[in-house]
Amino acid sequence: MRVVVSGTHASGKSTLISDFATRHPEFTVLPDPFELLDESSDSPSVAMFAAQLRRAADRLTEEHDGAPFIAERGPLDFLAYLRAMETLSGAALDEDALERATALTVHAMRAVDVLIVLPLSARDPIPVGEEENPELREAMDAALLDLIDSPDVLDASITVAELSGAPGTRLSALEALLAAGPRHP
Repeated sequence: MRVVVSGTHASGKSTLISDFATRHPEFTVLPDPFELLDESSDSPSVAMFAAQLRRAADRLTEEHDGAPFIAERGPLDFLAYLRAMETLSGAALDEDALERATALTVHAMRAVDVLIVLPLSARDPIPVGEEENPELREAMDAALLDLIDSPDVLDASITVAELSGAPGTRLSALEALLAAGPRHP
């Protein structure tokens, strides 16, 4: 079982994955690609998100010997960040670069069985300060939700589930979904 947990920053991904890994040690945890990059700055940039997209895609397409894994973020997250940056800046990103990023995302996401999306929720808010760039957070969330509805980006064989609620509720929903197994058209 290959699972990716997606969502904007400060949406509960790390908490869900940590709680899940504690109860399911048979799953390898693939950390947030941000933690794997040698970046001198953590300021959001197109180059930073493009690098993370490539790293996230590469690790999904690497051979995992059939071992189950749960990944914090996939290339879809960073494609959403790129689109959010475009929205917030008001300037179009390089069309060829976006097409390559989309193609890489589509290819890598074919290696995923289950995509868990943690959307922002007014009912279950996770408050953040200005240092978390709330405008980018909201723009990425909107872009991600648009992308998961795009048949040009996600293959129909991927089980996609949006989870909300308190951490325990999300964990229970994830466990129930995985116990049922991925759906295949």
